Amino acid sequence: MNLPQPSRRRILLAGAGGLAAAALPGAAHALGADAVEPDIDGTAQWRARPPRTPVSLVGKRPTKIIVHHTVSANTSDVSRAQAHRHAHWVQDLHMDENDWTDTGYHFLVSRGGWITEGRHRSLDTLRGGGDFVLGAHTSGQNDQAIGIANEGAYHDGAQPPRAQWEVLVTLCAYVCEQYGIVPSRLYGHKDFGDTLCPGVLHDRLPQLRSEVAASMG
Repeated sequence: MNLPQPSRRRILLAGAGGLAAAALPGAAHALGADAVEPDIDGTAQWRARPPRTPVSLVGKRPTKIIVHHTVSANTSDVSRAQAHRHAHWVQDLHMDENDWTDTGYHFLVSRGGWITEGRHRSLDTLRGGGDFVLGAHTSGQNDQAIGIANEGAYHDGAQPPRAQWEVLVTLCAYVCEQYGIVPSRLYGHKDFGDTLCPGVLHDRLPQLRSEVAASMG
């Protein structure tokens, strides 16, 4: 008999409940009554290039989250290795084409539901909850917002895979918990500039806010 596969969201919640989920994508552990820290591969784990110059800390907590898409291929490869390849692709683009010091986003969510740290020190400061790294993802908002980018191109009708969506919800909920951000302050890139980013994900922001709020209890 073929049993239904658990969703990535259920895997995350199982991890938060203390079940053996450490080897599964998106496995998480509980921090308290509500907060759930998802499994995030840091820059050392995916062997990121060092930043050209030391990254800067803002000196305060962020007040919002801004969602992006990376306009990469909508690959069917949902492996952890692909998430790492995607993280390298983004970093190379930002450093070599944009001439930035490092990846512009703080975190990336792959189509398979794996999370990678983007700009160096983003994960440590998130865990601390009192400061964050100055990013390079949204003009005029980089000293105010955490930037989360989703692998794929969603400006032409494509929908994010279920695993990606569920882990995006969990990551946003964790960021909101750590920094005291209310889910109503979840935005899309196009809210702050003339861009199609993050495509259909922008249309789904009301759903994202609702699911994040529910996740936070």
